[in-house]
Amino acid sequence: MEEVKLHGTSYNLFTYRVIWALKLKGIPFDYIEEEHSDKCPLVMKYNPAFKRFPVLFHGKKALSESMVILEYIEDTWPQNPLLPIDPIDRAMSRFWVKFAGDKGHCIGTIYYTIGEKQEKAIKETIEMLTIIEEQAIGEENKFFGGDKIGIVDLAFGIIPHWLEVIEDIVGVKLLKPHSFPRLLNWVQNFKEETVIKENLPNRDDMFVFFKNQREMLLSSS
Repeated sequence: MEEVKLHGTSYNLFTYRVIWALKLKGIPFDYIEEEHSDKCPLVMKYNPAFKRFPVLFHGKKALSESMVILEYIEDTWPQNPLLPIDPIDRAMSRFWVKFAGDKGHCIGTIYYTIGEKQEKAIKETIEMLTIIEEQAIGEENKFFGGDKIGIVDLAFGIIPHWLEVIEDIVGVKLLKPHSFPRLLNWVQNFKEETVIKENLPNRDDMFVFFKNQREMLLSSS
């Protein structure tokens, strides 16, 4: 098998999506930690449009953008599938992946804004979480697609761990048990899955990193 290398940054959800996918499929890979910089030569060469990690190398082939990489992983290594077999179910999985990509940015906006912009982002995040709660998670399902982690779970991976840290830094509580019982049950199931539990960044270190980054962003704006 051609060598697989993943270049990413610590505490970066997009990097962890790819780590989880490779681990779930049992693909051996080397991980190379990169600097947190949108001017990194590797990013400028392989993801000039978005200027962010991760970047996956499979032999001489290079890919960027986490969900694109996940689709490639799924097509290249079909074992332990991340997408369902049924065409309708596959299409619905891709719908929710797109939903996560289109709407998930509001969580980041809570993190790096204050005042009216932050209040608007909080409102948008609650609306997004409500749609997920009411429409995406089956009442009896352990994960989004049933009893096994799939591509939709990885797409929504920002909600467990990352959103919790952002809540603590900003001082708001969005995931309340009475409002999001299904979503919180999914969070617990997701974080207890062995591959996820063994491949999450240290929460305390992550809190310090994000808190410092936020202070730098706000002071320079």
